[in-house]
Amino acid sequence: MTRTAWWRRVLTAPFTWASVACLILAGWSLWTGGVFEGPIARQVRTSSVYAVPSVGLDVAAAERIIGNRRLIVVFAEPDTPDPGLICDALDRAADGTMVMVLRSQPDGWKRYGCAMFDGGGELMAMEGTLGVGIQQFGDDPLATIKVVVVNYDRIVRAGYLSDGPRTISPYLPRYLMAGAAVLAVLFGSLLIWLGGRRAGRVAMDRRERRDSATDGRVAVSAAAAVVAQQIIDLDSRYRHGDDNFRRRYVTLAGDYADLLGDLETVDDGRAAQRVEKLLDRARHLSRRR
Repeated sequence: MTRTAWWRRVLTAPFTWASVACLILAGWSLWTGGVFEGPIARQVRTSSVYAVPSVGLDVAAAERIIGNRRLIVVFAEPDTPDPGLICDALDRAADGTMVMVLRSQPDGWKRYGCAMFDGGGELMAMEGTLGVGIQQFGDDPLATIKVVVVNYDRIVRAGYLSDGPRTISPYLPRYLMAGAAVLAVLFGSLLIWLGGRRAGRVAMDRRERRDSATDGRVAVSAAAAVVAQQIIDLDSRYRHGDDNFRRRYVTLAGDYADLLGDLETVDDGRAAQRVEKLLDRARHLSRRR
């Protein structure tokens, strides 16, 4: 048999094509599983949080706070030169989510938000809103995450982002390796999954009730920070405003100062109502020409 005939026989053999198909499938599985991606992208494929060791974050507690929201928080190195490159690297791993990249600085957090979905100018507004009010929690990463979650929920309630859970799919190679076992124990796995889902829901409800007081205080602080920003924005119009505008602005600023003095003594429910009223007044005043 000549060499040409031998190569033709090898290239046309069913075994050769089956081997090529397996190699292609293996390569595709590795690529879609993120084996060629960096450490941040590999972690956020199946997690909502990434933190460098210097942050000292309790990742498990942070994941419970975020839950199944379409939100990812990345605590990067303080000397990261361009956080935009991190967002670019998460293009596939964080598809369909809001990402907040935080870098620790002496005066708090340096933030960078990016929305991993299509949109127009509203994406810039969402990316900016996601980090409002976090500066005062620069030494507490868990409280920072709670503020980011509050801002995310505010974006959803405002209609800028559709509500819905994040779907996290295991790497495809795990499906390939576990396929036979899943078929063999399908019925038993289904029962375990249902029981675990119910137990997890009960545990999550218990934890949410236990943490509601702290979460309420964080929510009030985040909302108060938004009011403060509104007052700062209105200050530039004070000098050129009419008497009615000036009077209402001074009253608003005074009421906000009174609120700050009462935050430690007023319960969260009443404080939240007062903050919402101040926020409505500030928004109404900002719409005046």
